[in-house]
Amino acid sequence: MYAIVEIGGHQYKVAENDVLFVDKQNADGKKLTFDKVLLIKDDKGNVNVGTPVVEGAEISATILDTVKADKVLVFKKKRRKGYQKLNGHRQVMSQIQIESISASGGSKKKAAKKDEAPAKKAEAKKSAPKKEESADLNSMTVAELKELAKEKGLTGYSSLRKAELIEALK
Repeated sequence: MYAIVEIGGHQYKVAENDVLFVDKQNADGKKLTFDKVLLIKDDKGNVNVGTPVVEGAEISATILDTVKADKVLVFKKKRRKGYQKLNGHRQVMSQIQIESISASGGSKKKAAKKDEAPAKKAEAKKSAPKKEESADLNSMTVAELKELAKEKGLTGYSSLRKAELIEALK
């Protein structure tokens, strides 16, 4: 089983008991959990790709050590000017070990959000015809809107602007 996880803006392919060097992690204890899991492939060969993340998936890890990476040298030079500058730095990294990958180990909050999602989709479907109707009105010309107002029996539509006509027709 392996997973693709985003840690500190970088994506890593991880499996259980892997040891990685990642950007420094500020954690209170030694345990970390990462919930930005982009993909999980289990032992059976099933691949679960998130949109953008896999819901309820978590990766737990332990911090083994905080170390500095290799030195990165930055050399600047301008030809024929006698200018040379050499700088360098060592990035601080955390060494972590992946303890476990759980495909459905999310918290109860995430499960509650999943239950709310179908209700929100049903509400969106109900309100969708209104959006389509307003989109149709927006695509019409002022003359077409005035004809529609005349058909509906509205008065005083001749002096209205397009936005006002659309509001009146709604």
